[in-house]
Amino acid sequence: MIGGLQVEAVGRRGAGASETARLAWMALTLTPGMGATRTVRAMGKLDDAAALLSLGLTELEGLGMPAASARFVFEGKARAAAEAELQRLNEQGAGFLTHDCAEYPDRLREIYDPPPVLWFRGETALLELPGIAVVGTRHPSPYGAGMAAMLSRDLANRGVVILSGMARGVDTEAHKGAIEAKGKTVAVWGTGIDVIYPKENKKLAEQILMSGGCILTEFPTGTFPAPQNFPLRNRVLSGMSVGVLVIEAAENSGTRITARCAMEQNRDVYAVPGNVTNKNAWGPNTLIKQGAKLTATWEDVWEDLPNQARIDLEDRLAMLAAGGAESKGGGAASLFADQEMPPTERLVYDHLRADEAVQLDELMEVLDGQLPSAEIFTALFELELAGRVRQMPGKNYVRTF
Repeated sequence: MIGGLQVEAVGRRGAGASETARLAWMALTLTPGMGATRTVRAMGKLDDAAALLSLGLTELEGLGMPAASARFVFEGKARAAAEAELQRLNEQGAGFLTHDCAEYPDRLREIYDPPPVLWFRGETALLELPGIAVVGTRHPSPYGAGMAAMLSRDLANRGVVILSGMARGVDTEAHKGAIEAKGKTVAVWGTGIDVIYPKENKKLAEQILMSGGCILTEFPTGTFPAPQNFPLRNRVLSGMSVGVLVIEAAENSGTRITARCAMEQNRDVYAVPGNVTNKNAWGPNTLIKQGAKLTATWEDVWEDLPNQARIDLEDRLAMLAAGGAESKGGGAASLFADQEMPPTERLVYDHLRADEAVQLDELMEVLDGQLPSAEIFTALFELELAGRVRQMPGKNYVRTF
């Protein structure tokens, strides 16, 4: 049980390093005064990470460690802290990956300051699959919330892993969209693996794990949501992704930090344009001016993915289809078939087609006498937000499946 989560699904434990080496990585990560960069550099000077725990004081300082940090390790305090942390993880059914574990995500290793240790809950195999980080404001407009859910759902339908921070607003909608599509999603926290934040997303955390997703953090157990944690979390989000999708963000926001990290890490940046009268449109609109890919549909992201990422996704979907698994590409149809639409939306939806656009005036003429124009507009808006309908140029509408 973690923070009250009643979920038993726990990912595979990291491989590729001995248990003593893994303990050494954890010990150095928990050593005061080290930090991610110093820890990775120090371990890189050792042929065997496990040797750290038996080095003398002078040898430890020779690894580039501050004197106080070296003494913390030499006196056995780091090892004791690591053993206590492992005990807590075992009690909670969680696990951890070290920088030299086979399951540590390769893309994250590429960034300047990768976390030396990742605490996790769920399926770590997802971390190597192509993923898009979806980020944005905690207070989205209905348009922003709808776009976050729709784009995440459509991308997840095609095998893309949706990464986000499980914060209120856009993050929450992104995770929900992926889950609704029966896709995979990874939540990267700015707290310990046992501290759910925000608390109202406890159910969402359970759903992420139950759907085969993963919860990830670089912070030890018991770490509470301090403001300085979240910029660090954002570099992990962008570092693990092949691209970052920005949906509504104010001028001064954490989302801008994530977008900047993505650019520094040579990741693609996508942005959904917003209403210029909405302060939260400043972020994505400015990013588009600076060269981010204007994004309105999942195709805008898909066609810009690295070639190898697209090949990997298409191969994986083909394997799922060949094995009799449900095709992700057709997930939208089965998803909405199980959801009952309101009568007004159903009436409008039934008069649209997937293979041919219907012009708004034509639709209003067909429905004349059955629905007033205001209800038709409202129904189309709700259907668009739900991802069932797409508006084309010239006020033409088509079903999305």
